[in-house]
Amino acid sequence: MATFVLVPGGWKGSWAYEAVIPLLERAGHTVHALTLTGLRSDDDPATVATANLDTHADDVLRVLDRAHLTDVTLVGHSYGGMVVAAAADRAGGRIARAVHLDAYVPRDGESCWAAMNDHFRRVIADGAETTGYAVRPPGDGDPRRRPHPFAAFMQTVRLTGEFARVPRREFVYCSGWEDRTPFAEQRIRLAADPGWRVHELPTGHDVMHEAPEAVAALLLDE
Repeated sequence: MATFVLVPGGWKGSWAYEAVIPLLERAGHTVHALTLTGLRSDDDPATVATANLDTHADDVLRVLDRAHLTDVTLVGHSYGGMVVAAAADRAGGRIARAVHLDAYVPRDGESCWAAMNDHFRRVIADGAETTGYAVRPPGDGDPRRRPHPFAAFMQTVRLTGEFARVPRREFVYCSGWEDRTPFAEQRIRLAADPGWRVHELPTGHDVMHEAPEAVAALLLDE
């Protein structure tokens, strides 16, 4: 049986995977879904202000350490792809599979801000105007969303090469929002890389709620 560690995207918590988790557990697998530091309901402003990409990678590593996990499938959605790359690079070979679910796949020295398109840079800049350290959720989405630590979007990732040695690396491209997606060029890059498997789902970005069965089927594909 597999062990899944699920990392949400910007502004979201473990609930982002609420429709997918029971499908994985019903198949007999172990699932750990994270809410990252600075996005928990009881986090104070100082915690939000100081949380960054390193903090979030450490959140993943703590789960691996506390539960003594190895041979893990690490899944990240959207911003969570940054966390997956950073954590896998530091996990000492404990990640067997990394799945970037319509998520950023950074190169060494790249930040989420640098990898996103102009549309999302405006979203981040506008959302950070109120406090300067937290980015308010855009639009009228799920009311459970919380302000996201600004530093997490801005910090560059440092990759030593360990992430590139994860045995199985996959990217899922959601084609149903091509007018705004920041991942079109990334899909082309990864499709040309023999170290990656690229999948496509015809949904919008919130694929875990739009097509949970398709996400679960992809994750359960051994």
